[in-house]
Amino acid sequence: MRVVTTDAGLGRIEGGAIALLDTAFPHVGAVLEQQGSLRCLESSAVRRRIPLDEATLVAPLGRPRAVWGIGLNYVSKAARAGRGLPEQPILYLAASSGVLAPGAQVVIPRAATEPDYEGEIAIVVGRPLYQASESQIWPAIAGITAANDMTARDVMRATATPALAKSYPGFTPLGASVCTPDDLADRDAIRVRSWVNGVLMQDDTSAGMIFPVADLLSRLSWFTALEPGDVVLTGTPAGTGQDRGCFLADGDEIRVEVDGVLPLVTRVVRPADASPHDHRLTEPVS
Repeated sequence: MRVVTTDAGLGRIEGGAIALLDTAFPHVGAVLEQQGSLRCLESSAVRRRIPLDEATLVAPLGRPRAVWGIGLNYVSKAARAGRGLPEQPILYLAASSGVLAPGAQVVIPRAATEPDYEGEIAIVVGRPLYQASESQIWPAIAGITAANDMTARDVMRATATPALAKSYPGFTPLGASVCTPDDLADRDAIRVRSWVNGVLMQDDTSAGMIFPVADLLSRLSWFTALEPGDVVLTGTPAGTGQDRGCFLADGDEIRVEVDGVLPLVTRVVRPADASPHDHRLTEPVS
């Protein structure tokens, strides 16, 4: 099942249309907080149907309670950076106020001179997880969605604090839909790709992760209680602006595609008096 949150309510994607559901839940996050699963939406009555291209999609989860992320979690990224594989996950907690709706614009702060994109697979927690084994993880996952885990690279260098480099308003676009695990062709090889201005920059699958989904969430759960609706960003593969030495500029469009999920599109806007780097990302993925 693929679920979206629209300005007219929750819906299921059925064919090329959205079946708007007869439910009082305002967004996917609210369903998970009360139900721990999206299964109840499978049997929800349909109020009406609207064409997919006529719907106004909003952030599917509302504002999650917690957004966790991991640095350096793809073999390809470590190889591109010339770094060894970490023995433990490099984890951080980003502000949920950074969550942005699909298709929206993100305004780059004047102080951020090196804004970067990171296409990622986002895991949406359904049932509580605390000190969980790997075998308990996938049954507790409600779904996956796409994420653009944007980072101000200059802020990261200056502060050495991922949460500060990633928590600006709009720096965590999520969506556009949520796909339940049973709708995935292969949950161990979920594909993630990113384009900038129509040029493919990132292309990998979750099979390339250093800490796979079940391992990652199990490790995280030994330090914190993951709650329904929480989001775990699982890392980005090689091909970011950091890898190429060039960063996002005014007017750039980033498109992230994850298996089973509608594309997540984000547009970058620069304040008129900002002085960003004037080069753009044009090199294709290799």
